[in-house]
Amino acid sequence: MSEIDLPADRRPEGALATLRRGLRMMPEFRRGLPVTFALALLATAGRVVVPIAVQQTIDRGLTAPGGPDVELVQRLVLVSAAVVLLTAVAVYRMNVRLFRTTETALAGLRVRAFRHVHDLSVLHQQAQRRGSLVSRVTSDVDQLSTFMQWGGVLGVISLGQLTVATVVMAVYSWQLTLLVLACFVPLTVAVRLFARRLATRYGVVRERVGDVLAAVSESVVGASTVRAYGVRERTAARIERAIDRHYRASVRAQRTTAAVFVTGEFVAAVANAAVVVVGVWLGLAGDITAGTLVAFLFLVTLFVAPVQMASEVLTEAQNALAGFRRVLDVLDTAPDVADPATSGTGAARELPDGPLGVRFERVSFRYAPAARNALDGVDLTIAPRTRVAVVGETGSGKTTFAKLVTRLMDPTEGRVLLGSDAGSDAGGDAAPGGWVPLPEVAFASLRERVVMVPQDGFLFDATVADNVRYGRPGMTDAHVAAAFDELGLGAWVEGLAQGVATPVGQRGESLSAGERQLVAVARAYVADPDLLVLDEATSAVDPATERRLTRALDTLTAGRTTLTIAHRLSTAERADEVLVVDAGRIVQRGTHAELVDAEGPYARLHASWRRSSAGEPEPVG
Repeated sequence: MSEIDLPADRRPEGALATLRRGLRMMPEFRRGLPVTFALALLATAGRVVVPIAVQQTIDRGLTAPGGPDVELVQRLVLVSAAVVLLTAVAVYRMNVRLFRTTETALAGLRVRAFRHVHDLSVLHQQAQRRGSLVSRVTSDVDQLSTFMQWGGVLGVISLGQLTVATVVMAVYSWQLTLLVLACFVPLTVAVRLFARRLATRYGVVRERVGDVLAAVSESVVGASTVRAYGVRERTAARIERAIDRHYRASVRAQRTTAAVFVTGEFVAAVANAAVVVVGVWLGLAGDITAGTLVAFLFLVTLFVAPVQMASEVLTEAQNALAGFRRVLDVLDTAPDVADPATSGTGAARELPDGPLGVRFERVSFRYAPAARNALDGVDLTIAPRTRVAVVGETGSGKTTFAKLVTRLMDPTEGRVLLGSDAGSDAGGDAAPGGWVPLPEVAFASLRERVVMVPQDGFLFDATVADNVRYGRPGMTDAHVAAAFDELGLGAWVEGLAQGVATPVGQRGESLSAGERQLVAVARAYVADPDLLVLDEATSAVDPATERRLTRALDTLTAGRTTLTIAHRLSTAERADEVLVVDAGRIVQRGTHAELVDAEGPYARLHASWRRSSAGEPEPVG
């Protein structure tokens, strides 16, 4: 099926609908339009002064009954020069205003799109290609900026030029005006058809741009894996296929653009020829003067020029609109994990003061409607200031458990609450005691009181101190260094090239995986959360770093409610309580000492871990 034959529900919406939708989201642009249009009308009105001056010079100045009127010709020349200068000033001011207004509006649009992408849940982001999301905030908005600052200027001037030229032509000769309009009626119909085709084809072009960005970014991020497995040629071929698809989509779009251009050129030539033939015939009949015919030909040029530019403007417009639709589609996507403080429901609440516990009430979660439950009917309560290890086989639901506690996702069924049995709840029947359902907690309160340290220890391209300051903005380098000392990591950070001022590189790649985790632990420490969720920080580090991390984690978790996704069961041995997850259910719960001596999954997991740690082979059968 070709792009043109797409079903109606998959075709792109009309240009006017897109523009109306977009202008609602860009109030900065709407505020700047009236003055810009006024300047555009002034600029285009000045363009018809020259044809009028030519007509007056010929009919009243050069062919006056008493001979050429030199004084009149001089006045007409001076007036024309003044109007041309005024027109140039108006065009300059219009361009400056249009550039400033569009950049202000698009900067706001880019920020809103970026923030909205971050408001989408982790599950939604994982369902999208990262390169495609990035392209919507970057290249799609850039394409819109290019059009509004180039095609937009031409479009505004051309529209005014067409309007003013048509009015003046009608004043000079309604017959010739109707002739010109009749020549362009077929082109108007053809352009509407071409516009639909271009909208579809440039929509495909913008999608292919996202494909290219996705392929390139993935290969750059995974460069070490590409080299390690010797798949450089295969990766290059994948990028080349994405580039080739973009090339073919662009060629198809440009073919349609060429058809628009050729059609416009042909109609313009026909219109000029028709005006000359009919104009001479009307002049011989005494219906128009020679000056009027010459002026009319000037006006036809003013009328035709915007039409001849229409193909380029239309191409840029459809390309920009295709990108605009992709940006607006992101903004129109309602976050499935919304901040109650900004959702307008008025239900935003703060987490209760004091230590926080966790309660699951009949919680189930699935990643897709047809998928099996990753968690299934979980009911449990974790007391405040308890260190809990969550263990289980790969795919058992451990990570899902952590994401629900931190509200990176919401349950499919049931609810997750934070708080404690102490105190009272002022929210009516929402929750007993001091427990607050997560969907009612304002993100600002949640992110301040609950912190998750992921397994990869992601760092930003900044210094060690800057990365730690994400946990508490405003800290000085001295305060950051003191935090490392409190965690027992002072000697390590002093051994870095520039101490806490050491740059970590993009994604923290100047540091080892273990060192990145040390910085991530320090970041969580200065944030001083009441509930800490750890995706096992010591699962992929060397023994020396593991010892540092273990000491730092003991300090970090002291006195806090801690949920640790435990890959190494040494973590479970030090925990106050162990939760064993299997196929989305909590199948065992107790202390390490209780579970290791009982029959069940934990004892088997622990025995298997001990054998692998000692280098012993797994039993067969």
